[in-house]
Amino acid sequence: MDGSWAPDVLTIGRCSVDLYPLEVGVKLEDVTTFGKFLGGSATNVGVAAARHGHGVSVLTGVGDDPFGVFVVKELERLGVDASHVVTNPSYNTPVTFCEIFPPDHFPLFFYRQPTTPDLELTVQDLPARLADYKILWLTSSGLSATPSRAGHHAALAARSGGLTVLDLDYRPRFWPDEATASKHIGELLAGVDVAIGNVEECRVAVGESDPERAADALLDRGVDVAIVKQGMVGTLAKSRDDRTFVPATRVTVLNGLGAGDAFGGAVCHGLLSGWDLHRIVAFASVAGAIVASRLECSTAMPTTDEVEELVRTTSSDAGGRP
Repeated sequence: MDGSWAPDVLTIGRCSVDLYPLEVGVKLEDVTTFGKFLGGSATNVGVAAARHGHGVSVLTGVGDDPFGVFVVKELERLGVDASHVVTNPSYNTPVTFCEIFPPDHFPLFFYRQPTTPDLELTVQDLPARLADYKILWLTSSGLSATPSRAGHHAALAARSGGLTVLDLDYRPRFWPDEATASKHIGELLAGVDVAIGNVEECRVAVGESDPERAADALLDRGVDVAIVKQGMVGTLAKSRDDRTFVPATRVTVLNGLGAGDAFGGAVCHGLLSGWDLHRIVAFASVAGAIVASRLECSTAMPTTDEVEELVRTTSSDAGGRP
């Protein structure tokens, strides 16, 4: 990275090569043309934060294969530090397919068996300058297997300042059962500052699916800010002394799969900018909506100017109760 780069955000978690249909509304078995894109939740969040001008590193794993080369090159092309991407010759770089049936049906098909390089990351793979990052972004899916789980706990223990965000990011196929997921996610919650998830992810994490009760339960577990996404309804966010609700930004949805990652990268931007809770969530909601109107994930992440332009042209409720 150039001399202006600063260690603002480190995301730890999965990457993938997304092979998305270029034919909308077609079952996967009938699709004949695909686009190849950089993907994976933690990786997408890293790209999204970099689009807002921040110095971002991604700690993930790839195979010793052409797709692994693609991941590294694409990260660098998109302005993300790829020096902590670990090449593991024992496993292939994961590939993900989806089907696109707007506005709300986007089945995902993960090819991650028997395991993937990102779940083989160890404590030794953590950056030496871990404490320098202002935000550490972790994902619940990274807790689904060892040694990745131990690496997540070690990263959290090594923090002496800054903020830690946990993306609740629950994918049932990554876990043996829901109870195991709840256990391991719950063990990490007390050590993080911000938790973000949709209603289903919050239910798995804290046993509550009502947004208000889920946010309160997350706060009771020790987080300082709880953000509960409710799809086309909007987003609720609570801290110990603040509450805000932001209605969803209305767009024509093409592919909703990257919206949450755009939201996450925008939350990082708002936290680093020192914004209040409502402004962070309003900005992040618009960023997510922009990506939902586009096909791919990482390369669809909007710039700050794009988000602010849509914020200006969208009449949103100033906050309150849905």
